[in-house]
Amino acid sequence: MARFLVACAVAWPVLLTAATAARIHQTAPWTSTLMYVVAGQVCHQRPARSFHTAGVQWPVCGRCSGLYLAAPVGAIAAYLVGRRRTSRPSIAWLAVAAAPTAITYVIEKAGIAAVGNGLRFAAALPLGLALAWVLVRTASGTPGASGKLTR
Repeated sequence: MARFLVACAVAWPVLLTAATAARIHQTAPWTSTLMYVVAGQVCHQRPARSFHTAGVQWPVCGRCSGLYLAAPVGAIAAYLVGRRRTSRPSIAWLAVAAAPTAITYVIEKAGIAAVGNGLRFAAALPLGLALAWVLVRTASGTPGASGKLTR
């Protein structure tokens, strides 16, 4: 299961990038459209909150881009650590990783300041990394990563 999660964590951003490239170069329109439709199931895809390359909107917003581009790093690192005993994933650790995303969200919703796509992207990186780490470590059956998060 851990290998499958690593493969998915790597494949998803590759597929998103390929879909964007296909639209830029106007190739494989049906596969590109399919990827945008699938991505639309997990992301709002608002143009103002998405990156654009060569005038083409990415299939996911800036925040989702940060999550998905960091996930392979966390997944691969967790897999490479293997069965060595490491600290147990904790709710506190995930909360710390989620804090930058939560802060940008609150700032936006409260109308305190405008948050750009670059900041949304950067704030999501720790969360994408941490979530992938926890999922792969839990799936690998690693001692101390039994799927039960500690406080």
